[in-house]
Amino acid sequence: MKTFSTEKPKEKALLVVVLTKKGESKNRKIDEITRLALSTDLQVEGVFSQTIKEFNRATVIGKGKVEEICQFLKQHPVDVVIVDYKLVSSQIKNLSDAFGTRVIDRVGLILDIFAKGAKTNEAKLQVRLAQNLYNLPRLAQITGTSGRYGGGGVGMRGPGETKLELDRRLLEKEIDSLKKQIAKIKEQRNVNRREREKNEIKRVAIVGYTNAGKSSLLNVLTKENVFVKDEYFATLDTTSRKLYLDGETVMITDTVGFISELPHELVDAFASTLEEAKDADLILHVVDPTATSLTDDKEKYYIESMRVTNKVLDDIGATKNRIIVFNKCDLLENRFKLDENQIFVSTKTKEGIDELKKIIRQNLFN
Repeated sequence: MKTFSTEKPKEKALLVVVLTKKGESKNRKIDEITRLALSTDLQVEGVFSQTIKEFNRATVIGKGKVEEICQFLKQHPVDVVIVDYKLVSSQIKNLSDAFGTRVIDRVGLILDIFAKGAKTNEAKLQVRLAQNLYNLPRLAQITGTSGRYGGGGVGMRGPGETKLELDRRLLEKEIDSLKKQIAKIKEQRNVNRREREKNEIKRVAIVGYTNAGKSSLLNVLTKENVFVKDEYFATLDTTSRKLYLDGETVMITDTVGFISELPHELVDAFASTLEEAKDADLILHVVDPTATSLTDDKEKYYIESMRVTNKVLDDIGATKNRIIVFNKCDLLENRFKLDENQIFVSTKTKEGIDELKKIIRQNLFN
């Protein structure tokens, strides 16, 4: 008897990393875009990179690099080329024509991961709004590309996929509708927030770079079983649980993860979610000091992740009352000296968890 696999074959992708800023780490950028691609079930066939000195308005990358990639694609055809840069509609079209295949940019890839991970109604609304805000100025090119190279796959799916063929007027109408629905959810959040304030319930927000272990920390602190998976943006939904601290009760919330160059469409769409961090009395900033890149400079890797997260927190006006929680300390070979309001923990071995609870209580009630 013959057996047949029903598993859908993975789409093949080629990654193109663009470096435009002085001092940017090529290895870090390659590592991050690769992890993003793997998070959406892509099979990476190759990676190209170029440092841009003379910006090409038509294709971003230079003509020589375009030709080099075209030669590679003749021998190694792929389903999609992902450019680690925010492209405008004309650049997507020019690159699609040159490569003879679908092209999406960094923003499109991240939106696709969010579309894949959205589970609750609120998350789906927020992702659909973000997709539509992104697609609006690219509508003609997206529908055109869909017609030439197929209508499915990465960058073309999720809550908003059935709307890509709509004209600009209908898309704008849907954007307005989504904003109103999200506003209602935001108002309900405000009602709940005012109720908590009336009851004088303290609020703690767990924030951090994606895949740092935020949901795992929530589970350990509250003895809950929130979904956890070792990939970028595995959880998108805001989750709140009660945390009991020696007679005191606080509400602790796990928020969506951050990433460098977070698309502003997502910042706008997830504003209500980010408000959980903005309005918190205390922030637990979770950091993975064991995160590695293709470079050996591991310290810069997690320090840059901390910088990205702190910038987002500062931009939204979040409290300065923050505790840096270095997670996965059981995997650290050599521990470094901690500053004030910093602690090592392990959500796996439970090391440091009791001490963290004491620090939370001291920051909130002393």
